[in-house]
Amino acid sequence: MTVWHKVACGFLVVVMIASLAANWLAPAGYTKQYREAPNASPSREHWLGTDDIGRDRFARVLYGTRISLLLAPAAALLSTLMAALVGGLSGYVGGVWARLAMAITDLFLSLPWLFLLITVRALMPLNVAPLVSLVVTFAILGLLGWTSAARVLCASARSLRDSDFVRQARASGIPGSRLFWVHVLPNLGPVLYAQFWISIPVFILTEVNLGILGLGIAEPMPSWGSLLKEMEGMISFGGEPWKFVPLILLVLVVTSFQLVLSRQEEVAA
Repeated sequence: MTVWHKVACGFLVVVMIASLAANWLAPAGYTKQYREAPNASPSREHWLGTDDIGRDRFARVLYGTRISLLLAPAAALLSTLMAALVGGLSGYVGGVWARLAMAITDLFLSLPWLFLLITVRALMPLNVAPLVSLVVTFAILGLLGWTSAARVLCASARSLRDSDFVRQARASGIPGSRLFWVHVLPNLGPVLYAQFWISIPVFILTEVNLGILGLGIAEPMPSWGSLLKEMEGMISFGGEPWKFVPLILLVLVVTSFQLVLSRQEEVAA
């Protein structure tokens, strides 16, 4: 493991711990309004100042980071499981099922994924509770983000189906379902692991895009998308640089995930 991989892992751990400790680091919470100090500059009481309606920016960054770093992996896990079920099973079974599954996958891949996601989200009510919007946003990410991984897993399962050890297990009289769950699926582990890690930064960035468009997590619950949406009226970095903290944190987190992913690919290879 190189120094940069260690730094990336350490940074992600620190950010995760800080976000999980948001209740202690920012006990006032992300909804409390300091009406006497709207849009205030950083101070001892407010490390990153306050927003236009007096909410503490540091608290909102911590809670928004917690949401992204907890729910993006959950959405990635959902999409990876769906890809394993659809892609892995179709590659193992083959025949009509494989052609049908890959046809559906190709249909999804032929559509602009972000626009499809925006369309599905826009069809749902916008005036929903923040918690409901949070669950809906990341559930949509997981349910629509499995297609590219499914093709990779289909090809991998097809090669495993024709391997010597699977043929030997089949000749030994092992049922087809047990053969898939016990012999084929575990050997897809490295591919599933890589697809899981790839999906996390993709889902984080997708949630940011939805939040900027106003289709993400509803107010007052913070997310990186809603935090970046507040930067729309900014002109330069020099005026209020503390407002760029969510953007800088987002870039560092996504870059760290990419470094960790490259390490996992090296191990798998």
